[in-house]
Amino acid sequence: MLLPSLDLIWTLRYDCRENFPQSLPKLLLSVKWSKHEDMAQLQALLQIWPKLSPRDALELLDFNYPDQYVREYAVRCLRDMSNEELSQYLLQLVQVLRYEPYYDCALTHFLLERAQGNRKIGHFLFWHLRSEIHMPAVSIQFALILESYCRSCIPHIEILKKQVEALSKLKSVNELIKLGTTKNARSKTKEAMLTKEAMMTCLRQSGYSETLSDLHSPLNPHILLVERCRYMDSKMKPLWIVYNNKLMTGDNLGIIFKNGDDLRQDMLTLQILRLMDLLWKEANLDLRIVPYGCLATGDRAGLIEVVSSADTIANIQLTSSNVAAAAAFNKDALLNWLKERNSGDALDRAIEEFTLSCAGYCVATYVLGIGDRHSDNIMVRSTGQLFHIDFGHILGNFKSKFGIKRERVPFILTHDFIHVIQQGKTGYTEKFGSFRQYCEEAYLILRKNGNLFITLFALMLTAGLPELTSVKDIQYLKDSLALGKTDDEALKQFRQKFDEALRESWTTKVNWMAHNVAKDNRS
Repeated sequence: MLLPSLDLIWTLRYDCRENFPQSLPKLLLSVKWSKHEDMAQLQALLQIWPKLSPRDALELLDFNYPDQYVREYAVRCLRDMSNEELSQYLLQLVQVLRYEPYYDCALTHFLLERAQGNRKIGHFLFWHLRSEIHMPAVSIQFALILESYCRSCIPHIEILKKQVEALSKLKSVNELIKLGTTKNARSKTKEAMLTKEAMMTCLRQSGYSETLSDLHSPLNPHILLVERCRYMDSKMKPLWIVYNNKLMTGDNLGIIFKNGDDLRQDMLTLQILRLMDLLWKEANLDLRIVPYGCLATGDRAGLIEVVSSADTIANIQLTSSNVAAAAAFNKDALLNWLKERNSGDALDRAIEEFTLSCAGYCVATYVLGIGDRHSDNIMVRSTGQLFHIDFGHILGNFKSKFGIKRERVPFILTHDFIHVIQQGKTGYTEKFGSFRQYCEEAYLILRKNGNLFITLFALMLTAGLPELTSVKDIQYLKDSLALGKTDDEALKQFRQKFDEALRESWTTKVNWMAHNVAKDNRS
């Protein structure tokens, strides 16, 4: 099929306006910006062009459309967004402020107006701006917007100020722990004991205890923190903070404070997972996704929500076997773990939760090209929901060793997962057929919204994420969604990937075995 030339699109601009208003982004690419006559006609045309849906208008804010009048038109379309929808895309809207020709622009005014009218939007606008204020390219622009928001929302500033102070204190505690664990202690046990003692002494100081008490969590402005804290035994010594959800259930929940890791890529991936969950639910498909909270709060620092009543696949397997090397090959471990925590109807519900969530994450991790899927990066809740964590490798950037790709499957679908889905029965059953149907349905729903995913990643290109630096990186998404193909062709491609994931799942088991052995040797 021959596509019309750009000159022809411009000639037919009034027909496009009448019959295909959603073609505006393509029409704008045909404009000869150096011709004053074309520019004048475009400005007049934008005044009468029907409004695009907010989702379609997002594309007009990327770097391909620097014209002030085009961007003002896009913002007019965004005004139809609900607060909930605006929250969904706030991450990208902050990033595209970089493309604005002037600091004083329609997008800045729009974001400030909505932030002043809604505390939740104001909260996350503050943190998205503040987390990147150290970057020279945006430091002045973001500081001016922050100042404007702070001056207009004095009551909110006291809460935000306390959060900033608290995170500064937590960073100091984290650096104290890193210093303590690098010194040579007589034994690892004694080292841990001395470091914990130093941490508790620091937290008991009046300046620390006052700052960390009655604190609203930056991850969720409606939750209050308490000061219980421990550190985790990984490279960056993240802090595990327990907080009390006083305003909701009163339960104790946890967040992890990380200092030394860039969480912006995790934040983007979790935002996209949240969007996928929304799109599936709009199509009456609830795949029980767990898009836990994640927020970058500064230069290589941020917070991650701890999902309650959950454990890693690695821990579930290791507790069922005395030998680390054999644990990964125990197909009964996961099903037995769920049986220990659920019985009767509750077990049936847990297996259904597992089936739905496994389908959702199979499709999501395939489409987004999420790598490094070892058994400590996949977790299961006691209620059956499976979910993935740690998104340091996306868009097909899979790990390799000595030039050999360690991950050979398009997504993780092991036989112990199938064992749970089929409730321990052998041979492919009706349950497996339903699972496969969920995967295919979920994939086709994402394909229908392919342009939205491409747009959201394109809007993040200048954010400086390690694995999203050029248009080439977004090609992975176009390929995984098979955007140039028909639904039948795309479904055929996905079915081949599904069969490949199942056929090659033994390679995943070998990787998990190596991971378990390495983990066992470190402990």
